[in-house]
Amino acid sequence: MAETEAPFVDVRPVAGGFSIPELKWRELVFVGALRAEGEAFVRDPARPLPPFAVPDLFPPGARLRISRAGGRVIVRRETRS
Repeated sequence: MAETEAPFVDVRPVAGGFSIPELKWRELVFVGALRAEGEAFVRDPARPLPPFAVPDLFPPGARLRISRAGGRVIVRRETRS
């Protein structure tokens, strides 16, 4: 990826999910598009979500688990057991 590429385009697939730059994640939490719910994060559909090059990354109702690695946030959907 070119260094000049916008963060909303910088979505990388990982096993079981995807990763985005940590700065982009902090923005999503700051604007309230994603909020903590227990150990997971959920999408607040009442808040605006910036556009991403990949659609439907943060669907309403999905519980998301995050971890950090090398300046990126890895996002995986929580699985129900």
